Amino acid sequence: MNNFGFIKVAASSPKLKVANPFYNAEEIKNIILEADKNFAKVIVFPELSVTGYTCADLFLQKKLINDSYIALKNILDETKHTDILCAVGMPILINHILLNCAVLFKSGKILAVVPKMYIPNYREFYEKRWFTSGFEVSHIEEIDLFDEKVPFGNVIIEDKNLGLRIGVEICEDVWAPIPPSSFLCVNGANIILNLSASNEVVAKSDYRRELIKGQSARCICGYIYSSASVYESTTDLVFSGDLLICENGSLLKSSERFKRESQTIYSYIDVDRLNSERQVNKTFIDSLNVSNVKYQTVNTIFNKLSIDGFDRYISKTPFIPSNKQEIDIRCNEIFNIQVAGLAKRFEHTGLKKAVIGISGGLDSTLALLVTYKTFKELNIPPENIIAITMPGFGTTDRTYTNAVNLIKSLKCTLMEINIKDACLQHFKDIGHDKDIHDLTYENTQARERTQILMDIANKIGGIVVGTGDLSELALGWCTYNGDHMSMYAVNASIPKTLIKFLVDWYAEKTDDKEAKNILKDILDTPISPELLPPDKEGNIKQKTEDTVGPYELHDFFIYYAIRYNMPPEKVLFLAEHAFSDKYDKEYIKKWQNVFYRRFFTQQFKRSCMPDGPKVGSVCFSPRGDLRMPSDADSFIWLS
Repeated sequence: MNNFGFIKVAASSPKLKVANPFYNAEEIKNIILEADKNFAKVIVFPELSVTGYTCADLFLQKKLINDSYIALKNILDETKHTDILCAVGMPILINHILLNCAVLFKSGKILAVVPKMYIPNYREFYEKRWFTSGFEVSHIEEIDLFDEKVPFGNVIIEDKNLGLRIGVEICEDVWAPIPPSSFLCVNGANIILNLSASNEVVAKSDYRRELIKGQSARCICGYIYSSASVYESTTDLVFSGDLLICENGSLLKSSERFKRESQTIYSYIDVDRLNSERQVNKTFIDSLNVSNVKYQTVNTIFNKLSIDGFDRYISKTPFIPSNKQEIDIRCNEIFNIQVAGLAKRFEHTGLKKAVIGISGGLDSTLALLVTYKTFKELNIPPENIIAITMPGFGTTDRTYTNAVNLIKSLKCTLMEINIKDACLQHFKDIGHDKDIHDLTYENTQARERTQILMDIANKIGGIVVGTGDLSELALGWCTYNGDHMSMYAVNASIPKTLIKFLVDWYAEKTDDKEAKNILKDILDTPISPELLPPDKEGNIKQKTEDTVGPYELHDFFIYYAIRYNMPPEKVLFLAEHAFSDKYDKEYIKKWQNVFYRRFFTQQFKRSCMPDGPKVGSVCFSPRGDLRMPSDADSFIWLS
């Protein structure tokens, strides 16, 4: 079965008894068996999970060390039939040197042993009393364990078929100025396991979470973090069983801390996506030049790969802020980026007037709001915004009224120029029958409007502010040298779903009740270029999404197919998962094919698009983000 590059992973914090390796081994074994039943392929346990972290001077007891080995052997024997890579923590004695180690094993076989490098010895920590840093034994590359030679030290576990490379660090390692995971990742590790015993003090968990998220972002990796449970608590220290699974700066799953039972969390990590991000990010690749650490590679193969019960959250609207607490911050930031870009263009040219076509639709509404805020920032009166409504053959009373009322509510200068006569004259000039409502009929109107905007801008000494958005550019849903063109396109890297969200956000924030009502009605209006005549009742007949498909699907395709370079079958799988309550697979696939077909055939429009601010992670500017041949063949994406 195609796993689409996903691997299911787990982090567990078991109940334990300090200094009782046999009790602890039984708990660990049971959790491994359960995780294997749940199709997890990697599971991480806390630091020194076989013995307990807080054994203190008991680590000097030969009995504890010997019995921890026996307990480990019990775990190996009872998990031979599983297909899951496990990382448990325990003390390992090498030549009278005691090391705090992670033991990695799979299907009853030890694959590697990795020592803790940074041994904390400050405040409440005094580990150097018992343990030696892995740096002191860096010359050792293998050890004897259960009469077998086992790779030791700087090790990466690899499954070549999955493109999976796993590295390990232990607790304090990630708190170091240059964590071992940084070197592991530039040497190819794409998932980091951290076995930890991090005690709790006020606000430490917030810092720890940001630390792990940040390291996963910096290293473009998956990061599985497991910390000791409340049963580790003793003397002056309290532990909480903090579990985290992160991917490239995003927290995929976390535990409820201070639980008094064993706890395991699961999530799918997208290994292909991580590898793709690294391939694009040349700074990441260049970092290999500063790494002089050499690693052993230990090969393994995962069998029985499955994504049955795929439960990773996939948002229908990946461009829209998902954190409700951050919505104001994010939306303000988007506006500020748009405003800053447009303001610089006005300051650079020395011009004081903007020309913008207002249709009563979403795109021109956002562009007008951005221009209005820009003029406010520059202390230019709003009447210097020449907002032009240009009724044509498809303009309805609803959109016309909303356009006019919005312009008036913002106190901009309203101009109305009816384009019907000019278009009819043009039809005569080129010999086109006005009753044939084809592309010529539609595009004539779009180009006439753009000509008016450009000529008025020349006449008054102003800039034509473009209104087209990212989704339209992706699909080529714009008239070449019509609405495709402007002097500065403020919406060029904002997808349609986000534009709708931003307009709604603005409506909720404004104190102007009249403006709010207008914006809400614009939001409720069907998306349409209004280039074909309305129906008999005067309502919009030409609806964009009837022709090109739902914008929410296309924006989803943009995010995964273009932002993350995912193949069509994986994009389809994710879309099917995200929209399972709304669209079936065949419906999604139909519009996915439309997306790829239009994306490839319409590149020529993007190759000469005007300047506009890069706002999010996707931009189609040929000057920065997308260098694509205009005549590339879409066959393999459609087949």
